[in-house]
Amino acid sequence: MTTNKSDKFNARTVLEEGKSVVYLSGELDLSVAPDFRLVMEPLVGDSDVDLVINLKDLKYIDSTGIGILLSILKARHSANASFSVAEVPTQIQKLFDMTGIAKFFEPQGNSQ
Repeated sequence: MTTNKSDKFNARTVLEEGKSVVYLSGELDLSVAPDFRLVMEPLVGDSDVDLVINLKDLKYIDSTGIGILLSILKARHSANASFSVAEVPTQIQKLFDMTGIAKFFEPQGNSQ
């Protein structure tokens, strides 16, 4: 499933080696949050599949986007389901570190 919001944001889901990997690109903020939630809703509830969000091409995330990631983490944790982020860009990793949420995500490689 793919969603576009005026070329500002894109979420592309790929099934890779038994995992659902969601590739995000562009800017994840309040204006595209409803689109992102629509993409994530069916994936979050599927506890039989590992869920990975790849942030390699994400340029910007605001507090709304961070809130969505945290709500996904909470839902997956409650269901005893795997959730991780992958290839976190340096500028976003710094934001995760500053806000104290980095410790909640299990990164799978970081992007420089």
